[in-house]
Amino acid sequence: MAAVVLLALWFGYQSLYGGSDTASYQTATVTRGDMEQTVTALGSIQPKDYVDVGAQVSGQLQHVYVEIGDTVKKDQLLAEIDPSVYESEVEAAQARLDNLKAQLAGEQATYKLKQIQYRRYVNLRKQDAVSQDTLDQARAEMELSAAQIKAYTAQIAEQRSTLKGDEANLGYTKIYAPMSGTVVSQTTLEGQTVVSSQSATEIMRVANLDTMTVEAEVAEADVNKLSVDMPVYFTTLGMTGTRWRSTVRQIKPTPTTENDVVLYTVLIDIPNPDRKLMIDMTAQVFFLLGEAKDTLMVPVAAVKTDADGAPYAMVMRNGRPVRQTVETGLKNRVSYQIESGLSEGDKVVTGSLNAASNNGSGRRRPGFL
Repeated sequence: MAAVVLLALWFGYQSLYGGSDTASYQTATVTRGDMEQTVTALGSIQPKDYVDVGAQVSGQLQHVYVEIGDTVKKDQLLAEIDPSVYESEVEAAQARLDNLKAQLAGEQATYKLKQIQYRRYVNLRKQDAVSQDTLDQARAEMELSAAQIKAYTAQIAEQRSTLKGDEANLGYTKIYAPMSGTVVSQTTLEGQTVVSSQSATEIMRVANLDTMTVEAEVAEADVNKLSVDMPVYFTTLGMTGTRWRSTVRQIKPTPTTENDVVLYTVLIDIPNPDRKLMIDMTAQVFFLLGEAKDTLMVPVAAVKTDADGAPYAMVMRNGRPVRQTVETGLKNRVSYQIESGLSEGDKVVTGSLNAASNNGSGRRRPGFL
């Protein structure tokens, strides 16, 4: 009878706590490898240098000499606005200038004559051959002519300025490339009318695709971990196996808010000589806070902290978990770096099979230290 009771107790014990010490715990092996601690973000790839080419005068876009994808050189003719209106304005301004020059020449001749007459009257007045009124009248006419010459001179200067502006507007009808690069977009088509009364109307964009910039959006919780010149790498959707490495160029101080999430834009420049990186590609960005080569690692679940904040792990010794104080280094979402306290190949406890099988009841075997 006693044997039957003992046998029943043994089966009950096994049903609650499992058949062996090792089988009661989820374990993982301490491994050696490379580890990184990163901040991740999503970004968009854009050209570092680009110019929106616009029209500075209004009119019909008469010719567009390039297409999207064309490579252009600085000062290359890109497009032309109908110049007829501006040509007529230049011609009219030039005619007004010529007229003023002619009037000035006539007045200068008149002044010389008035000057001769005044000198003659001065001599005659000395001989009392003319009255003082006649002399005064001659002087006034000479001075009036001199003043008219000054007026014509000022009008000519003004008209020259007007002509210069009209010639500039005529020059603006030819639109040249402000930089060397690639035409990446065109917003105004040949035959359309551009109106630039308030601001320059964009016609196309020219960009230098030799260097691209990743504009990464970093959450406010992580942005203070970043700094200029820190290492970073990113991958793209089309080339997930390729890591593009660079450093942080700038952290913009002004945030944007999307769905109540505050985001800061971080800029990363990357050379693009083979043009594999294209505009508006999505980048998965990894800001490298730290890295370790050939180091010991355990899963995050294997490391606990005591009441004083000291880290420890439960190591399987002779089929039983034994508490072991450890020193940790880097941490990411998956692993802890172990600097001391464990050896490669050690088995560490990451969970209890008993707790999982009993729906979180928390039961564990006696002796779990």
